Amino acid sequence: MPVINPYVHRQAAHCESGVVRALLAQNGLPLSEPMVFGLSRSLTFVHLPLVKIGGLPLTSYRMPPKSVINGIAKVLSIRFATKKFRDPQQGMEYLDALLAAGKIVGLQTSVFWLPYFPDEMRFHFNAHNLIVYGRDGNDYLIGDPVFDTPNRCDALSLKKARFIKGMLAPKGFLYFPDQLPVERDLTKLIWPALKATARMMAKNPLPFIGYKGIGFLARRIEKLARQDAKYARLFLGNIIRMQEEIGTGGAGFRFLYASFLQESATLLNEPFLREASARMTDIGDEWREFALLIARFIRNHRAAASLEEIAAKLTLIAQMERTLFADIGSFA
Repeated sequence: MPVINPYVHRQAAHCESGVVRALLAQNGLPLSEPMVFGLSRSLTFVHLPLVKIGGLPLTSYRMPPKSVINGIAKVLSIRFATKKFRDPQQGMEYLDALLAAGKIVGLQTSVFWLPYFPDEMRFHFNAHNLIVYGRDGNDYLIGDPVFDTPNRCDALSLKKARFIKGMLAPKGFLYFPDQLPVERDLTKLIWPALKATARMMAKNPLPFIGYKGIGFLARRIEKLARQDAKYARLFLGNIIRMQEEIGTGGAGFRFLYASFLQESATLLNEPFLREASARMTDIGDEWREFALLIARFIRNHRAAASLEEIAAKLTLIAQMERTLFADIGSFA
């Protein structure tokens, strides 16, 4: 007989925050995705030349994988049951047992091996999060927040997706809420979360994190004029992939954080946060424009921007983020 557990699917802006929101809601703790993302303090910017993905430097717009899970657990005193596996078969049998017991389960997977992804979206990214809420014969029932409807995945493909090797290898990682708080007062949690993110973005002393990291990347883009043209396109193309394809990207995370600021403004009846939300939305628009400039450069579009113009756009974004987070830090 099929095992199908109660599950309400909702598309999300980002896979990890979307899965965490869904798991919490399914277990009686309804929070919005922006609130989950904001309270977990997951917004950031980092450019690490020495850390390579596919031979190109890492650029990230959010904290590392599992930061949403661990962050919201710490802030709200939630206990997640988590487990990794050395033996893939054991990992699949454990998942089956949880489903049979009525659990819906979050998984870390590789995008590449999920057959319901269109071919153009399938690449080797090993930190994609999804929900499994049942099994029907050889198919697992998947709630993937990237899609607007549930999907199915055959057992062999899901096994490959869970136990792929390489950077950020999932190792069969699964998780679900095991203990939720009896009481919660979000109004007491918002200001500390705002202050922590503002401090990281505006006051971090390291030159490759926060607004400094954005400026650092802008200067590196300017210097691409001295590099081989093919390398310049690869370098910029990797930024586009990190920004727009891997986990929501720069603009998407900024829009998500703007929603967190807006919801916080309503809960706290605070006009400053409403204004901050509008400013963050403007920053998200600038990130989108930055991505468009790069796309035109790579395609050698007749209206293509120069490297200097692309770097100037990024320098503007760095200044905007520095000012906004400095203001939030001072107010909080």
